[in-house]
Amino acid sequence: MNTSDHGFNPAFNMATIKQVINEAVERVRMPTPMRLRDLIRQIRAARTAAEERAVINRECAYIRSTFREEDSVWRCRNIAKLLYIHMLGYPAHFGQLECLKLIASPRFTDKRIGYLGAMLLLDERQDVHLLITNCLKNDLNSSTQFVVGLALCTLGAIASPEMSRDLAAEVERLMKSPNAYIRKKAALCAYRIIRKVPELMEIFLPATRSLLSEKNHGVLITGVTLITEMCETSPDTLQHFKKDSGHSEIVPNLVRILKNLILAGYSPEHDVSGVSDPFLQVKILRLLRILGKNDPDASETMNDILAQVATNTETSKNVGNTILYETVLSIMDIKSESGLRVLAVNILGRFLLNNDKNIRYVALNTLLKTVYIDTSAVQRHRSTILECLKDPDVSIRKRALELSFALVNTNNIRTMMKELLVFLEKTDPEFKAQCSSNIVLAAERFAPNKRWHLDTLLRVLVAAGNYVRDDVVSCTIQLVSESAGQQQYIVEQLWRALERDADDRQPLTQVAAWCIGEYGDLLLYGPPATEESPPKPTEDDVITVYQRLLWSTQNSVITKQYALMSLMKLSTRFQSNVDNVRQMVDACGSHLDVELQQRGVEFSQLFRKYDRMRPAILEKMPPMEAARANGEAALANGEAEEAEPALGEEGSLLVGERKSALGLDSQESNALLVLLGGSDATKADTLPSVESAKPAASDNLDLLDLLGGLDMSSSVPATQIAAPAVQSNGMFQNPGFLVDGLLSNQPVTNSIPDITAFEKNGLKITFSMERQQDATSSIAISMLAVNQSTDPFSEFLFQAAVPKTFQLQMLSPSGTLLPPAGQITQVLKVTNPNRAPLRMRIRVSYSRDGSSVQEQAEVNSFPAECWQ
Repeated sequence: MNTSDHGFNPAFNMATIKQVINEAVERVRMPTPMRLRDLIRQIRAARTAAEERAVINRECAYIRSTFREEDSVWRCRNIAKLLYIHMLGYPAHFGQLECLKLIASPRFTDKRIGYLGAMLLLDERQDVHLLITNCLKNDLNSSTQFVVGLALCTLGAIASPEMSRDLAAEVERLMKSPNAYIRKKAALCAYRIIRKVPELMEIFLPATRSLLSEKNHGVLITGVTLITEMCETSPDTLQHFKKDSGHSEIVPNLVRILKNLILAGYSPEHDVSGVSDPFLQVKILRLLRILGKNDPDASETMNDILAQVATNTETSKNVGNTILYETVLSIMDIKSESGLRVLAVNILGRFLLNNDKNIRYVALNTLLKTVYIDTSAVQRHRSTILECLKDPDVSIRKRALELSFALVNTNNIRTMMKELLVFLEKTDPEFKAQCSSNIVLAAERFAPNKRWHLDTLLRVLVAAGNYVRDDVVSCTIQLVSESAGQQQYIVEQLWRALERDADDRQPLTQVAAWCIGEYGDLLLYGPPATEESPPKPTEDDVITVYQRLLWSTQNSVITKQYALMSLMKLSTRFQSNVDNVRQMVDACGSHLDVELQQRGVEFSQLFRKYDRMRPAILEKMPPMEAARANGEAALANGEAEEAEPALGEEGSLLVGERKSALGLDSQESNALLVLLGGSDATKADTLPSVESAKPAASDNLDLLDLLGGLDMSSSVPATQIAAPAVQSNGMFQNPGFLVDGLLSNQPVTNSIPDITAFEKNGLKITFSMERQQDATSSIAISMLAVNQSTDPFSEFLFQAAVPKTFQLQMLSPSGTLLPPAGQITQVLKVTNPNRAPLRMRIRVSYSRDGSSVQEQAEVNSFPAECWQ
């Protein structure tokens, strides 16, 4: 009798038959658990969160009971339900050991759920995951490729450093397997292991080289990914592969593979929207970019293929745009030819015309990084970039605005400013502050003449309204002060703006009040600035406008402080109406604001007891250009540098105002009242030395600890003597209308030689020292940071520390972005009472290519001439 004819397989022995029978009996005895699809249906049917929790808690209780009863029949189904519960955010850690039991099962369906549970419920923070090491090692040696694949995926997902070291040899062996499926999984696992334990990289190097000769695209793309990770992680490994490229190995191989992908015909297995395997192309382009950076030979090898990719890739589909974008990045990073760079920028220019907002954003972002490398090529697309300022998307407008300011130069300043001012007038409030400040910086740097510069600043003040930053106000005032030939013209323009009721533009009102106070005689009695100038205002017209400024509820207290100081100045500019000015000043003596009230009382005394000294005290400010250090302190934030006072006999009357400007105690700011009351306090008593503010930021405190007890000065802005500013509490930080003696142009000596404080990685920092003849214990150090590399440095921060016997004050830097060949300046003021040798420790931090760099050094080479 042939048993096979009756469906009996003789391969089954009696023990197997008994096991099947016992499992069937056990299934009959135990109730059938809920299926996963039924659980999902119940959870979705829950109307409230409480009902959902009730369903899940009930099911979790049942699953726990089956685990305690060692139910091996339905363990796989219960773990599957538990994983779904875990994905909903509920605790499922009690199923970790059951996952290990499923992994140890000989059935593939159990292993699949067990490994999935291990990847979701286990990680290196759980001690249980160490128990899985032996199971992984056994399954890595399995004869079934899918079991090996499950083990490799799980190892890559949950491997700890210890587990990686134990199983790295097994993974390296599988990378040489004749099975392409296993080689692909092993290469991906090696990638994860290297990211976890970089020192295991050498184990995989021999097997990695052979992956580039694969014909299977899956294995090839994992091999390229693995080599890319190795090169990015280890500079030594990068040099290793670059040496291989010199022997016509890796770079020519990559070029050959990429060329075959471009020239290959239609392949349904790898075709995506008409492009042959775009994922592999992108990976190869990225690896070529890494290998070709700073390597002329490798760059020359890949120049032709990059040109072919850039010209032959289909751009009608997003897949082709992805490849072109990666090609542009590669061209810009390697030592490519100039024509190839122009081609890359032209590709980005085409991206700007794309209807897809994401593509336009990517193009602007890339051009912003490229503009410092090849500015002339980006300039060709200036009109397209300016059109992006009108885009409804906020992110695109922001990137277009940054790129537009990066393109401004001497040749296009007029055209660019016209477009940017139109943008400033129509843009949302969130852009006005940044845009106005950048326009001021660009105008200061590239202005063709003073008249154009002043007109531009005036348009900024009008267009930006109350969103103008304080630096724009002080920059405008400083420019007017040093532009003697344009003062009458600009004061007439500001008067027109002020006369038209500029209550909704407080910064404009502040600038106008300052200028009219200083140059009111030119406004009232000077010749017409132009032929089209309107009739001159009368003194009564000016008084009427100032009454509105001082008593308008729409004007801020700071604006009223400007107006009050301006009115005091006009009392010496008017030929009559001085009594009206005095009455308005007296009225301020009863103002609700304490600062205005105090100033009203103090200034009233200048009309009475000290009336003979009023014209001398309220003289015109000298040009503020002298307040710049080495001509470089035209600060990016528009803040003028502090000038040391040379008090004369009359100048001591306003010493309280000077001390208020320096931020001294409010009690000491009453010095003017003390003097007016007959006090014979000396100058030394009324003007103590001012120490720089102590740092409060945590990073400065860390630096203080690092430098071993040196006194760290925070980077605080200079006290603004040349331009008025007001503290947030309403106190005058500096009214700006000081007696001529308070702002002296002390001669300085320039015989101290410059020193190089730091030079590394393309960053060079030099110190230029200057000392005043009347202050031999103090020097001003002008720090100049120069970027000698080809990469832009962003978030640049310079910090310094000196011993506690010294006093250090750091003024605001000129910026935080260092483009190639760009400069940043910062002024440090050091006081050395004991004239001891100066030693200084410096710390420099910046971002380069997306990575943070921090360096520190000690400077002990200051010349002895500093204190002689």
